[in-house]
Amino acid sequence: MLEVTKKLVELLDLSPIGDDHFQGDSEDLGFPHVFGGQVLGQALMAASRTVEDRLCHSLHAYFLRPGNHRMPIDYEVQRVRDGGSFAVRRVIARQDGKEILTGSMSFQTAEEGLSHQFEMPDAPEPETLRSEQDWGKMIADKVPEKLRDVLTRDRPIEIRPVDPGDPFNPKKRPPFRQNWFRAAGTLPDDPVLHRCLLTYASDFSFLGTSLDPHGRSFMSSDMQVASLDHSIWFHRDFRMDEWLLYDKDSPSSSGGRGFNRGNFYTRDGVLVASTTQEALIRERQG
Repeated sequence: MLEVTKKLVELLDLSPIGDDHFQGDSEDLGFPHVFGGQVLGQALMAASRTVEDRLCHSLHAYFLRPGNHRMPIDYEVQRVRDGGSFAVRRVIARQDGKEILTGSMSFQTAEEGLSHQFEMPDAPEPETLRSEQDWGKMIADKVPEKLRDVLTRDRPIEIRPVDPGDPFNPKKRPPFRQNWFRAAGTLPDDPVLHRCLLTYASDFSFLGTSLDPHGRSFMSSDMQVASLDHSIWFHRDFRMDEWLLYDKDSPSSSGGRGFNRGNFYTRDGVLVASTTQEALIRERQG
């Protein structure tokens, strides 16, 4: 496991601070606030620590306030129900006594059943694509110095975008995106960790899909953008240290909000997870 990946795994390894209470550190990715995927991944880890012999099959969360990456985050888990097949947990994430995220997670014992899925869409092989880090190095001399490290630093999750746009000079394009994702280095055989890592990664380059038809990006100075909510459904087992295609679209935007959907596929075409997110994409007035 590479050092940057080890640090991410340690970030998701929460410390117990009481009955069904946990605490996690925060990381600075160069964003103004805590990366939403970090809070989602840690919240799922906290809930998973209170469930035995069941894996998360769905997660639904709301981002309530921006997080401060200089402060740890406290996670309170509430045991809503433990049934014969399913268990439900509610998680509240707090900083400085204020809620920054609330969510619900459902866990299920493994069972066989009817199975079907969408066909995997066409996409170029990840080996034929440059990583986001490589793209960052190519444009580093064109961006403010404070952003260069953000664009070029080593990353625990390697992202290889298909047909990437220029966030500093965005053009109008259809609301479809594809990225290949993979954790850097070999990970332990822990399905809970792999689910938490996919949850973490699923927030990267997601809300931007709803900005593409408008020729805007998260770097556009006339836009106020933020994730409002996030949902994930886990369909089948997978490994985050093997390539996964994240295929995304945005069916609609209105009222200052953009709606985004995504599917994760393995290289051999197995649909392993699906996501949705609504984001604030508000034009700044004046």
